[in-house]
Order: sequence, then structure tokens, then C-alpha cells
Amino acid sequence: MPLFLYLYFLIKQVMRISRLYTSDNLNKGQLIELKVDNAHYARTVLRLSKGQSITLFNGQGGEYLCSIEEVSRKRVVVLIGEKNSRTVESPLHITLGLGISRGDRMDWAVQKAVELGVNSITPLITERCVVKFKADKKQQRLQHWKNIVQHAAEQSGRTILPAFNEIMAIDDWVIGQKGLRVFLDPYAKHSLAELKPEKLEVTLLTGPEGGFSDQERGVAIAAGFISVRLGQRILRTETASLAALSAVQMLWGDFI
Repeated sequence: MPLFLYLYFLIKQVMRISRLYTSDNLNKGQLIELKVDNAHYARTVLRLSKGQSITLFNGQGGEYLCSIEEVSRKRVVVLIGEKNSRTVESPLHITLGLGISRGDRMDWAVQKAVELGVNSITPLITERCVVKFKADKKQQRLQHWKNIVQHAAEQSGRTILPAFNEIMAIDDWVIGQKGLRVFLDPYAKHSLAELKPEKLEVTLLTGPEGGFSDQERGVAIAAGFISVRLGQRILRTETASLAALSAVQMLWGDFI
């Protein structure tokens, strides 16, 4: 790479203003102290100093250009600046029921679902779910996934934070879902292209690593879900959810 191009991209990286999610209320002219994790990241990872800029958003829409007012080992204080009301949200509202898979597969699926514009995610316990939760670990795992949602929203430029709901049994979750309700089944007869969402609302149900049982298929169909296939190949669980999200965004969302 020519030296001038290398320097150009290096300068662009230096000039890039980092984004952080905060649960605080944000108002122009307000001084706030960053919470422990954000303060550590700003101080130790980003190595920000007084006078430098950072963008904050609280997941309720818009974002704020802020300036660092104080950096110390005890705290990081920022001054909230102008609000930018920009949005990158799709016109398509997507609810995802995600069969729980093991370790990195679940983390990957949650992260990429946020990047692809999902609005709400619920982790589901299914008959063939291989992950078992001890009572003391359940909330810890849930918080881990919520952290992934926050970081994915920061990275992807979203200003609305997708909801990440409590772990539920699939039988309970399917009841009361809205819009075009579909579940992924490699043996289904329908494809997504044959369907049309109601009021730009889609609810996707994706299974665990072992797929849905016959009983779960019956429960989903009774709740108004339509089985759909994604091509002729059998996809891994983490691939299937991301392929489905990409497909619905291409058909009815903002991948056009």
C-alpha cells in the first residue's frame, strides 16, 4: 500500500469517534460520570483525555456528541453536547425467538441479529436444547447476552437498543406473537418469498442445534406460525437465524 494511503487510513482511524451505550438519561449541557465499565473502557482502552470527544446513546433514539471533562483513576466525567436524531432502524419490525445453542454459537447469533436489525430477542428453551441452566447461572448468562446486545448496537451504529427478554419455554413464547409468524424448518413446503408480512411485522422462530420436535412444530402451527424453508440445504442453527434475518430485510426491510 502506498505510504499516503496508509497515512490516510491511519488518520481516519484516529479521528473516528467511539460510541458507548449508557442507561443514563441524556440531556444537552448535563455533566455525567460514566459507569465503571464505560469509564474503564474510555480511560484504559480508548485512552481518552480531557477535551477529546465521544458519542453516547441510551438506546431510546438519537445520540449525543460529548466531550471528556475529567479523566482520573477514580472517575471519567463527560459533558453532554448536541443531540443527533439520526436513525438506522429498518421499517420492518422483527421479533426473534432464538432456540438456545451452546457457547459461542449463541453469542454469535445474538450479536449478528442485532447488526441485522432485529428489534426483540427472546432466548428459548426447547425439547432438544442441550444447554442446561443452574439457578445461580441463569441470570449471569442472561446478563452476558445483554452485554453482547449493547456492544453490537455500539458497533453497528444503532440508536435504538433491541430488547433482550427473559429466557422462556417455547410453548409459552409462541402464544400472543404478532405479525407474519414463521418458523424455520428444512422440510417445509413454503419459502419466505411466497409470504407477506402484516403491517411490516415479522416474528421469526428458530430452533436449537437438534431442531424442533414434532410436538413443538404442532404447538407453533397451532399458534399461527407458518413453516418455511431456506433453500434446499440444512443450515446450522446460528446460520439459519442470520440467513432468515437477512432474507426478510431483503424482501421487506432496508436491504433494498
